[in-house]
Amino acid sequence: MDLRRLKEIPPWEWPKDAGHVLLEILYDEEMVESDRILAAELAGDTVVINNKIADALLWMVLESDHSDGLRAKAVISLGPVLEHAYFYEFEDPDEILISEETFRKLQKSLRRLYMEADVPNHLRRRILEASVRAPQGWHEGAVRAAYSSDDEAWRLTAVFCMSYIRGFDDQIREALESSHPDILYQAIVASGNSEVDAAWPYIADILRRKDADKALLLAAIEACVAIRPKEAAGLIGPLTSSGDEDVVDAAHEAMTMAAALSKHGFDDNDGND
Repeated sequence: MDLRRLKEIPPWEWPKDAGHVLLEILYDEEMVESDRILAAELAGDTVVINNKIADALLWMVLESDHSDGLRAKAVISLGPVLEHAYFYEFEDPDEILISEETFRKLQKSLRRLYMEADVPNHLRRRILEASVRAPQGWHEGAVRAAYSSDDEAWRLTAVFCMSYIRGFDDQIREALESSHPDILYQAIVASGNSEVDAAWPYIADILRRKDADKALLLAAIEACVAIRPKEAAGLIGPLTSSGDEDVVDAAHEAMTMAAALSKHGFDDNDGND
C-alpha cells in the first residue's frame, strides 16, 4: 500500500485493509522512519482507529528509544480519538471507536508521561495538546503553567489548549494582542470555542480589515458566530462577495449557522463593540 497515495485520498475511500496495514507499519521497527511517522499520522483518523491501533500509538509514545518526532506524531494522532470518546462517552455502540478501558489507559499513561522530568519539552507539549482534548482535573494547572512560561512555544501550546477547557477568558483576550501569528490564530479559535465576549472587538476588527490574513479571517468568521450570532451577519455578510472562494464558503456557512443560533436564542451576549 502506498502511504503517500493514502494520504491524498479521503479516508472514507481508503481500502478496507488500511487499518491493518497501518498497524503493521507502526510496529515495524525496520521500516523507514518517515513511513512510520506518516503511518502514525494516518492511523489517528477515526475511520481506522480502534483499540489495537490506539495501543500501538501509545506504545510508540511511551517507548523512549523512538525518536522525538515519531513519539510526538503518535501522541498527536491520539488526540481525535480521545476527544471522540470524551464527547460520546460509551453509551451508543455505534459511536464507540475505542473501549472505555483503552480510553482510561490512554489518559493515565499520558498524564504519567507528562509528569516525568526527563521527557523532552517538545514531546511534553504534544502530550498536553493531545490529552487536553479529553479534559481532566490536572490540565488546568498544566495550562496555566505553560501560559506563564517565557517560552513562546509553551505559550502557544497553552493557548491551543484553552479551546478545550474553560476558565481562561482573560488569558485568551490577552493572547489576542500577541504579535506571534500562531498564538493569535489559536487565541481567535479559543475565543470562539469558549464564547469569550471580551474578544468581540478583536474579532470584529479582523473581519473589517481589507488586508486580513486569510487564516485569521477564516478563524474569525467562525468565532464571530459563536460569540455573538445575532450581530454576526452584519460583519460576515460583506464577505460573501469576497474574491476568495474559501472565504465566501466560510461566510455563507457562518451566516446559516448564525441564523439558526439566533432563531433558537443561543445568544447570551448583549454587549456592543
